[in-house]
Amino acid sequence: MRKTVFTIPLSILLTCPASALAADPGINSGDTAWVTMSAALVMMMTPAGLALFYGGMSRYKNILNTFAMTLVAYCLASLVWVCWGYSLAFGESTNMIIGNLKHLFLNGITPQSVSGTIPTYIFVLFQMTFACISIALILGSVVDRMKFSAWIIFTVLWVTLVYAPVCNWVWGGGWMHKMGALDFAGGNVVHINAGVSGLVLALVLGKRLGFGKEAMFPSSVTFTALGAGLLWFGWFGFNAGSQLAADGVAASAFLVTNTAAAAGGLAWLFIEWKLSRKPTVLGLASGVIAGLVGITPAAGFVTLAGALIIGAGAGLLGYWGVAVLKLKLGYDDSLDAFGIHGICGIWGAVATGLFASPSVTEGAAGLFYGNPGQVMIQLVSIVATIAFSGVATLIVIWITGLLSGGLRVDAEDERSGLDNAIHGERAFEIE
Repeated sequence: MRKTVFTIPLSILLTCPASALAADPGINSGDTAWVTMSAALVMMMTPAGLALFYGGMSRYKNILNTFAMTLVAYCLASLVWVCWGYSLAFGESTNMIIGNLKHLFLNGITPQSVSGTIPTYIFVLFQMTFACISIALILGSVVDRMKFSAWIIFTVLWVTLVYAPVCNWVWGGGWMHKMGALDFAGGNVVHINAGVSGLVLALVLGKRLGFGKEAMFPSSVTFTALGAGLLWFGWFGFNAGSQLAADGVAASAFLVTNTAAAAGGLAWLFIEWKLSRKPTVLGLASGVIAGLVGITPAAGFVTLAGALIIGAGAGLLGYWGVAVLKLKLGYDDSLDAFGIHGICGIWGAVATGLFASPSVTEGAAGLFYGNPGQVMIQLVSIVATIAFSGVATLIVIWITGLLSGGLRVDAEDERSGLDNAIHGERAFEIE
């Protein structure tokens, strides 16, 4: 049955017969089809899901700028990845810190190259989509006030100097992998990395004009809710596709991803409803994303029970990060990239050390399954990611400022809106 299911999409998506792949003993047609579709799902998350999610939360005068910065980040990260990013992240290296440039411009990789049971080209594309969404997540901390030109430079430098090394540590055979840190689909690599970097960039840029003094309403909660739905859908490729095979672990990751998202959405909804007396759509959508972030590092390691706890915990912590911590400390994380991705990513990484079960993935056991040492390993990986992301992002910001002549838009442009000031366009025509 599994072969029948995957032969049809494989022929459509790869435009070659499944029998041709089956002839190669190293390639599994079902695995190839699944990871190909997963790559497409994750690709959709950035220029469609995240653009709508962030665009809807941004102010009316900046919605197109938010879309543009999301789209250009995807374009730039795609090229950086295939030109040198992949080689830095996955090139074999003895230093366990960064890869090499052996695969510069994908040198040495051909249609016949195989990674595990799938063509290497598919593995490259799948990993590329993670790099793309990681840089785009940072945007949520700085919308409304960053130069478009500076964002372009920052994107190229960040993917190269911040994302690629952390990716190498965790998934490219680096020191975190050797240490035994568990990160199934990107708790450290994507969410903590991007969340911390976004907070650092927001602090350097400073607060938006009028922050804390005037209301800054979302342009379209409808867009945000639709974006959340697309992100939820794409996240199945994000998490279940990270198994790189169409097997039982991928099925389990699919199940727990949906479970945690639902638990996170409801946890945020009910705590907000109790405290503010209003069950907002924005809160429900944010809780879903929080739950998805929390389960990401744990998806291939935890049972259904673990997923329920992780998802609900992420929803509550996400609400606290957005409604309490940000207000108490007074920083301007525009769309709560740190509040959701940074904080919930940290929770998910810790929770992986608590709830990882060998019944899901052999050899992966957390505190509640007889391996308390896994918690310490997770904590070391979290602290290291936070420290590196913070310092490396500061260096990237400094270089970006030198090359762009400053990071922040003029005060006049910020007041009038970046859609017209930078792009000469408007999101909607009003009679």
